[in-house]
Amino acid sequence: MLVWINGPFGGGKTQTAHELHRRLPGSVVCDPEHVGIGLHRTLPASLRGDYQDLPTWRRGVAEVLDLAASRWDGVVLVPMTVVEPEFLDQTVGELRRRGHDVRHVALLASATTVRRRLRERSLGRALAAATARSGCAPGESFALARVEHCLDRLRGAEFAEHVTTDDLGVAQVAERVAGVCGVDLLPRSGPVRGAVQRRWTALRHVRLR
Repeated sequence: MLVWINGPFGGGKTQTAHELHRRLPGSVVCDPEHVGIGLHRTLPASLRGDYQDLPTWRRGVAEVLDLAASRWDGVVLVPMTVVEPEFLDQTVGELRRRGHDVRHVALLASATTVRRRLRERSLGRALAAATARSGCAPGESFALARVEHCLDRLRGAEFAEHVTTDDLGVAQVAERVAGVCGVDLLPRSGPVRGAVQRRWTALRHVRLR
């Protein structure tokens, strides 16, 4: 099984994927953002934009995840925001056409909640610095600027299943996703250990490109 965890930037995809990974023995996290970062680093700065607009990214993600899902015995967890129906079809849809059991879950929340989470994680400034070279206004966060657009797109039927996360903690969100996908999780970590694990996950995934 491959579980694609969609959602807006700041919607909790990465934290949810790693919570599932900790509580789902044999699972692995495969992050398509690494493919995009590699493409950015290969291109001159003046040619860098949204890497999802590159057909190479969409084809590459489908190929890499096809390999992972074919060769890995456990569940493959994929945290990635994709809000264009065409791009969803070229990634999730392509993997399904290749015969894989792909479960797609979109994490939704109010725009206010998503913005608060972005600021709390200090991702606003980090993403602004990362995207200032790709055409955003100076100091503007790409993530914050696209909150409404992402949420509007992800509410569409083609992006179901939907899990609303406003009033849920990370462990609860992971449990909802596991329920949708029909997998059983190990018990939660204690509150202190869980908080440390989530903080470490957040620190590892703040990237300045």
